[in-house]
Amino acid sequence: MKPPLMSEPSPLPSFWSAESRIRLRTLILLRWLAILGQTAAVVLVRFGLNVEFPIEWALLLIAVSVALNLALVATRRSQELAREWEAAALLAYDIVQLAALLALTGGLQNPFVFLFIAPVAVSATILRPTITAVLATLTFACVGVISVWRLPLPWPHGSTFEVPQLYELGIAAAVLVGLGFTSVYAWRVAAEEERLNIALAAVQAVLAREQTLSALGGLAAAAAHELGTPLATIHLVAKEMARDLKPGDPRAEDLHLLVQQSERCRAILGQLAANREQSDVMIQRAPVQALLEEIAEPHQGLGPDIVITSQGEGALDVRRMPEIVHALGGIVENAVGFARSRVDIEARWDADKVEVTVRDDGPGFAPAILSRLGEPYLTERDREGMAGGLGLGFFISKTLLERTGGKLDVRNRPQPEQGAVVRTAWPRAAIEAPAL
Repeated sequence: MKPPLMSEPSPLPSFWSAESRIRLRTLILLRWLAILGQTAAVVLVRFGLNVEFPIEWALLLIAVSVALNLALVATRRSQELAREWEAAALLAYDIVQLAALLALTGGLQNPFVFLFIAPVAVSATILRPTITAVLATLTFACVGVISVWRLPLPWPHGSTFEVPQLYELGIAAAVLVGLGFTSVYAWRVAAEEERLNIALAAVQAVLAREQTLSALGGLAAAAAHELGTPLATIHLVAKEMARDLKPGDPRAEDLHLLVQQSERCRAILGQLAANREQSDVMIQRAPVQALLEEIAEPHQGLGPDIVITSQGEGALDVRRMPEIVHALGGIVENAVGFARSRVDIEARWDADKVEVTVRDDGPGFAPAILSRLGEPYLTERDREGMAGGLGLGFFISKTLLERTGGKLDVRNRPQPEQGAVVRTAWPRAAIEAPAL
């Protein structure tokens, strides 16, 4: 589909001024959970399992996290979004604090080493990739440090437990691989969600515009009804005043003009109300052929011939929904833009199903992009090597048609023919107008 015109992208705000996509409150709550879990683990190991290790230093590290959270609660509004540098700094602190705790309790031999994944995964969902890469590098460095400088793994009854060095290297590799995979996965999911949210907002804007246009007729009818009575009063009073004037009164000409203009206004309002009554039926329902002609009319005479045919079991009036008008209009516009000489719009229906097919004789869709049509913000849009567009227009049409119960099928015409085929199928009950 043809995308909306796009202006030059604005530069990203700087690292120091840009806001992240997470509130300070969320970061604070996540740290409270970490503090609770760390405290429970430390106390359980030391007093529940009677394992000796420097608990005073471990509790001191946890107390630093408590102090940091209390300071954030006291100095910042928790509901506001954290700036990127703030979120990055807080996540970097979490990484370093976890590394220090692990260094006191066995380093890479401690099974809690996999918690290194959490801060970087959070960063991947809320911060730009370059910042996540920096945090991942910091994590790699911490893993390297605690693999060398660490206290022995705490073990009951004063005994020691040492895993082979090769196994320890395997743990480090597993942490790093898990870190990379989880970060990329979280980043991809977050980026896809953001694109979908932007595209769905565009769909809502398009639908709101169509509904507003449909409502203008109702406003016109209401205006005609409300203005009719006071205008009739003005007309009547002006005629009576003109009738009571003496011959030669200079006000006669003005009153005569006032009567004429009031009659003209009444005629305009009457015509407006009559057009509204006539258009109500079209707004609510329309024969399939008439609806397709209305959709194709803005694109007639732009180059390719547009041929409209309709055939099915008996007569069919469909509900004239803004979603269908806009979505099919976008599909026809796209076909006209790429067709060489002809665009066919065909409607067929039976007792159960209604299909509308748009065919053109252009180059067709590139095979690489055909399976991805319907995704918002495609990075490629190629028909015969011509790039352009972000896939947003087709996403909007697809979404609007699916809201009406339609299913879209997009393909190229079979060889040796050339061109694209876009077919939409509805259950007949979904779009058929109720009987009058």
